[in-house]
Amino acid sequence: MSQQKKFKRTWIIGASSGIGEALAERLAARGEEIILSARNAEALETICKRLKGRGHRVLPLDVSDGPAVARSAIWLKDTVGPLDRVLFFAGAYTPMKLGQIDLGDMGRIVDTNLKGAFYVVEATLPVMAEKGQIALCASVAGYRGLPNGQPYAATKAGVISLATSLRAEHGDRLDIKVINPGFVKTRLTDKNGFEMPMMITPEKAARAIARELDSKRFEIHFPKGFTRMVKLLALLPDGLYFNAVKGMR
Repeated sequence: MSQQKKFKRTWIIGASSGIGEALAERLAARGEEIILSARNAEALETICKRLKGRGHRVLPLDVSDGPAVARSAIWLKDTVGPLDRVLFFAGAYTPMKLGQIDLGDMGRIVDTNLKGAFYVVEATLPVMAEKGQIALCASVAGYRGLPNGQPYAATKAGVISLATSLRAEHGDRLDIKVINPGFVKTRLTDKNGFEMPMMITPEKAARAIARELDSKRFEIHFPKGFTRMVKLLALLPDGLYFNAVKGMR
């Protein structure tokens, strides 16, 4: 039986709050060296100081800046060595309705959620350790278009597609995963003005992710009771699907 890879060096992008922050704490507690990235350098420094273990680093980064992402990946390889695990949690969200889209906000969401994921994938593929892992956080909102869900849902659908292609192309060398959460209590979901069923805390989300990161599964989704319902909804024939989501408008 082959020995399971032991992950030591983990780069978490989008680590200044929410799921990324909670997961950094959980993975550090089990012995991984964490590189924390996000735009908020002050928040990252605060988080880094309370992480258990040693060897943690702060690397401020705006994922919408492609050249900066590439430089950061090269710097990490030259400074700390090949990366064992890269976890992408950077995200932007503003509730909008089609026909009333704020084009500036739309560009920011696309730049962060989708273009940022592409930048990270392209930058990290050359610097990954053998049998390393890349996990991209999307959302169940990306399963199928929902009323009032754009442009966020479209970017998450793109991330799911990106992760699937990445697994198909590089799955023999790397462990590729997509993470599809339901509602998690964060600064992003705080913007919603509607009821969010089965919402969980970032700590519960981090526990669910950490439990499955080293599994053979491609998709990590949670909470299971909610995400399974959304999966079934997405599988409905078109007519039934559009009737089912009418009440969400």
